[in-house]
Amino acid sequence: MDLEKIIPKNGPPINEVSKYIEKYKDDLICLKYGGNIFLDRSIFISFIEDLSILNKLGIKICVIHGGGPRIQKELEKSNIQSKFIRGLRVTDEKIIDIVENVLIDFNNDIVSSLEKMGTKAVGIHTKKNNIIEVLRDAPELGFVGTPNKINNEIILNIIKDGKIPIISPLGLQENQAFNINGDVAAGKIAQSLKCRRLLLMTNVEGVLDKNKKLIEEISSSEILEMVKNETITGGMIPKINMGLESINNGVTAVGIIDARPKHSILFELFSDKGSGTLIRK
Repeated sequence: MDLEKIIPKNGPPINEVSKYIEKYKDDLICLKYGGNIFLDRSIFISFIEDLSILNKLGIKICVIHGGGPRIQKELEKSNIQSKFIRGLRVTDEKIIDIVENVLIDFNNDIVSSLEKMGTKAVGIHTKKNNIIEVLRDAPELGFVGTPNKINNEIILNIIKDGKIPIISPLGLQENQAFNINGDVAAGKIAQSLKCRRLLLMTNVEGVLDKNKKLIEEISSSEILEMVKNETITGGMIPKINMGLESINNGVTAVGIIDARPKHSILFELFSDKGSGTLIRK
């Protein structure tokens, strides 16, 4: 394999890449990209390039995507006001139809963008290859669910064929579609597959200490202390909770990674320095 032809010039050093390819060759990596990241099309294109590079390197990945801002845009077009309870969108019959259509359209966009780059990918959602059976969350949330059962076989067969599974955070209960929080979907899938890494790609640097400096690596007990003393607050808390649940259920480590710098995913996996914050047990 000629790494110089695959790794971009502004990517990680080739000597480090070859070392880490060997490290990950038998493992699964689960990537979750938040919908907020993709508001910038140049970041979307960079994400597609990185997925294509990982596939060419023979790294086994599955990808879960969000879609919150796109959903919000469509709801506004239809003059529908969103209500949130505990950070989760209340999803009635009208809203679940919009959520499902938006997420599936976005899924198709990712798959076709990868195929234009010569990388084979397969969409997974409620209309095709559904892998998630859900349990309804609180009734007041409507059609919002938590994964109860994951069909690993579909994902593993796609990876075995050298393709990338692209998964929408949707699931079914008796043929009814349910919306799932993207981080929860990614965490449950990573746990079910016993992934070596769950990488939550976001639009912040990672976990910051009290002086707003990036923490590169942290243990679960240290991070719990930071939540307790309110160094970590707001939208980072659900990510941390899912990260901790994952490392207690078969995932080796969880990364919270800033997806905005070019090739951050390559630097996280294939360089000594990494990128963002890595949480270990």
